[in-house]
Amino acid sequence: MKATDAVRFTGQIAALQGAPSETIQTILSRFAEALNRDGFRVAGVVEVSQCGAEGACKRLVVQDLTSKAVIKFSLDLGAGSTACNLDPSGLAKACEAVERAIEDGADVVVLSKFGKLEAARGGLCDAFRAAILADIPIVTTVSPLLADEWAQFAGDLSNKVPATMDALGAWWNAHESATNWLTPGVPEPGASADQD
Repeated sequence: MKATDAVRFTGQIAALQGAPSETIQTILSRFAEALNRDGFRVAGVVEVSQCGAEGACKRLVVQDLTSKAVIKFSLDLGAGSTACNLDPSGLAKACEAVERAIEDGADVVVLSKFGKLEAARGGLCDAFRAAILADIPIVTTVSPLLADEWAQFAGDLSNKVPATMDALGAWWNAHESATNWLTPGVPEPGASADQD
């Protein structure tokens, strides 16, 4: 019996928690790929950023899961800059791409995160709202530091889901009649496809 067997997922939104950001972004990407292979229409963006060892992200990009385009949303502020390098026009472009995909018809929306900008009702907040209003399942991640802001934004629509493919599959199966949609061929991040 898996830990997720006893969990009842009822929320429209899966908020992944319990792993480093890079691991969660990999899970989001693999989840989207698996759903695409199964014929589901996936809208959204995942981070493909390369952060430095010190944790400072100077090159922030997301990949649009519909068009596969890479959207840059950071500015090059030069060596030694400590200012925020987020590019509002890049974020707006990413948000617009997701909203367009939702309007065109999506079965699920994957959004890289609910972060500080979204907590302040910026960033990808409009994409979250569009998916909620369209009653489309959403998969994202939320930092524990923003738990209060997330609760105010999502309320009962959200389930905390452990950051594993099995847990995410259990949440998805609560929304779809298909069983075992996620085949053993989709490994957890860091595991090889040959492992059982």
